[in-house]
Amino acid sequence: MYVAVKGGERAIENAHRLLAHERRGNREIPEVSLAQISEQLSLGVDRVMTEGSLYDRELAALAIKQARGDMIEAIFLVRAFRATLPRFGATEPVDTGKMAVRRRISSTFKDIPGGQILGPTFDYTHRLLDPQLAEGLVPEPPATSDVSVTVMPRVTDILGRDGLIETSPQADADAPVGDLTREPLSFPADRDLRLQNLARADEGFLLALGYSSQRGYGRNHPFAGEIRLGEVEVEFMAEDVGFAVPLGSITLTECQMVNQFKGSATEAPCFTRGYGLAFGHSERKTMSMALVDRTLRARELGEEILAPAQDEEFVMSHSDNVQATGFVEHLKLPHYVDFQSELGLLRKLRKEFNEAAEASSPLQEAAE
Repeated sequence: MYVAVKGGERAIENAHRLLAHERRGNREIPEVSLAQISEQLSLGVDRVMTEGSLYDRELAALAIKQARGDMIEAIFLVRAFRATLPRFGATEPVDTGKMAVRRRISSTFKDIPGGQILGPTFDYTHRLLDPQLAEGLVPEPPATSDVSVTVMPRVTDILGRDGLIETSPQADADAPVGDLTREPLSFPADRDLRLQNLARADEGFLLALGYSSQRGYGRNHPFAGEIRLGEVEVEFMAEDVGFAVPLGSITLTECQMVNQFKGSATEAPCFTRGYGLAFGHSERKTMSMALVDRTLRARELGEEILAPAQDEEFVMSHSDNVQATGFVEHLKLPHYVDFQSELGLLRKLRKEFNEAAEASSPLQEAAE
């Protein structure tokens, strides 16, 4: 056994050395820097920060480099590092209404106070490969203008003034906010835990569930009320001074979905809401999150739960790509003893089956 263990250790050490070699690639090609990853692969960095639950561009870039571009492995690395950090408290809720907006669009109204701001987007590109990028294209400087001081109210607030959309669901101010990173998941789950789960959830998983809800597997007929990207200030309540102090600003993407209306004998019909929020420029994630958030509100809205996207236990138990990866990839580890027991049982059952078949064969011949 000792020889086997030592041999295994050497094999693992050599595998790590080979991994480092493969990560570096051709030594004649300049090594990619963390600044290059952060600046030029920014959407990947934003995803790793969001699903890793840690807003740190440099660490997210390091994780992407270490993981050789494997986003889920990078998210795992960031989560593991996050677990080592001390926690001093919770910041005050950010006010996205005061966001310094870089992009803001609505598919529900053409003319909205503050206007539509296209910002940086793939939406109007032709999805054709650009050979010039392979040749070191230097892009033209973007158009600039003075910073606008125009108020940009949320589209859902505009609808709310006329009572056309439900009021934003409010949590009990005295109730403690759940924390999925410190407490085990339990059901039924309130919206605070659901939104935390969706924010950390795998983007592809949420995209598929959101798509399924649009195709009829869930009561979801959505309109993108508003998507906004920009910087918001983060504040922390300092007990020593008795007021909130600014810590800095972070980039966020927020999505407000306007969904099909509801009503009852005592309440007039109105639109319902779905909400998504993520670090950085993460539109697909926040849109998917808002779609799934709305489907998971089926219980509180009195809707019949028929589709997977409406089942909070199904969604929340399978949305975490770190957990899912661990469960799937553990199949690569040695299962020799388990398999040998299964193999022995199968051979025993096959032997009994063959003996029974041989015993019944003479009886069948006699009957004939």
